[in-house]
Amino acid sequence: MKILFVCLGNICRSPTAEAVLRGLAAREAPDLSVTVDSAGTANYHPGAAPDRRSQLVARRRAYDLSGLRARQVRAEDFERFDLILAMDQNNLRDLLAIAPAGAHGKIRLFLDYAPEQPLREVPDPYYGGPSGFEDVLALIEAAARGLLRRLQSQAPQS
Repeated sequence: MKILFVCLGNICRSPTAEAVLRGLAAREAPDLSVTVDSAGTANYHPGAAPDRRSQLVARRRAYDLSGLRARQVRAEDFERFDLILAMDQNNLRDLLAIAPAGAHGKIRLFLDYAPEQPLREVPDPYYGGPSGFEDVLALIEAAARGLLRRLQSQAPQS
C-alpha cells in the first residue's frame, strides 16, 4: 500500500503524518508493507525541512522528521499512490480539482480514520502556539492508528 499525506505547505501536518505512520507501522505492524510520503498543495516551501516546532513535538514522541523535505503534489502522485489523505477540506478540494477523474476514489480526509475524534480536519498549527502542534500530533496518531487497523484488516492472511 502506498499512501500520500497532503496539507498546504508540506512543513507541518503532512510530514508529521508521514513520520508517524512510518514509525507506528514499524513498531506496531512490522509485517504490513506500507510506503509513505507527503506533499503540499502549494509550492510554498520546496526542499525545506519540516517546521522546527513540528520536529520538536514529534521528537518528544520518538518520531523523526529531520530527513523529510517539502514538495508539491505532482501529477504522477495520482497514479503512484493507492491512497491520498488530505488534512483538511481545503486540501481535499484542491486535490480533487487537480486529480484525474479516475483518482477521485483514492482521495479522502485523514481524520476519516479516527471516527472517535470530534474534529474532521487536522487544523493547521503554523500560526498558533506550541499547544497546537501537540494537538495536531495527537490527532495524527489517532488517525494513523485507525488507518493501520484498517490496513491490517484488509491485508491478506497467510
